[in-house]
Amino acid sequence: MSDQANASPAQGTSLVSDNTGEGTRFPPRGQPVITGINRIGLWSLYIKEVRRFLKVQTQTIWAPAVTTLLFLVIFTVALGRGDRQVLGVPFASFVAPGLIVMGMMQNAFANSSFSLLSGKIQGMIIDLLMPPLSEGELMTGIIGAAITRAVMVGGSVALAMMLWPGVSLSVAHWWAVIWFGLMGAMMLSIMGLMTSIWAEKFDHNAAITNFIIAPLSLLSGTFYVIENLHGVFQAISRANPFFYVISGFRYGFLGESDIGTHAHVVQAALGLAVFNLVLGYITYRVLKSGWKLKD
Repeated sequence: MSDQANASPAQGTSLVSDNTGEGTRFPPRGQPVITGINRIGLWSLYIKEVRRFLKVQTQTIWAPAVTTLLFLVIFTVALGRGDRQVLGVPFASFVAPGLIVMGMMQNAFANSSFSLLSGKIQGMIIDLLMPPLSEGELMTGIIGAAITRAVMVGGSVALAMMLWPGVSLSVAHWWAVIWFGLMGAMMLSIMGLMTSIWAEKFDHNAAITNFIIAPLSLLSGTFYVIENLHGVFQAISRANPFFYVISGFRYGFLGESDIGTHAHVVQAALGLAVFNLVLGYITYRVLKSGWKLKD
């Protein structure tokens, strides 16, 4: 009996025999087996999210290009007659960059806002919460897939814009195009993830889209320069983070922006980075608390 007692595993460990007859000892309970970043799990989640929207790419990638091109056609016909110029370029070339990044942001939001919400509605949220992924890894996978969709949508919209006569998409500052495009997609991805955590049904998601995201997108200087507005509305526009994304992205193409000088554009770029960090931290803390996910 004493030999058997001495041979028993320590408390909190398991002993499993293998083919050699020797025991295989597992870590104590509560001690993580995976340390550091779970790269395989993170990559698997990212690929799962990407494949989800690629399965219906006609709806998620190409349909936004057609819708955005219709916006361009309508506003060009309505406001662009008479060789009208804005910021020194034809109206069509002025409005095209804003439409591209607006499509990117809206689709980034649509992708991330669906991830957790669909699991809650279908009763399969455990499939995302049970795998050995930290809250940061879960956020990274979902946000990364949403940004990927935004980039694909931006490419398809830009391709559609090039087919429209009178549109020039020559790039003046590549850093601004890349930075503001990514910051805008990241901002809406984080907002979408927060919405996905809060929402309990698709109506909640649609309410945020229709009453917050769409108005902020359309009233952000996509189709006009804010200098044409009254001073009060200019101040309201400058409080809208969407304005800095669209105007900064446009600056990358035209070299001109209603944000101000080059220094003002750089300040806006840094401000968006700080805003995304704060927004991401808040979302991380909410996700870590399990609010509306583990109740």
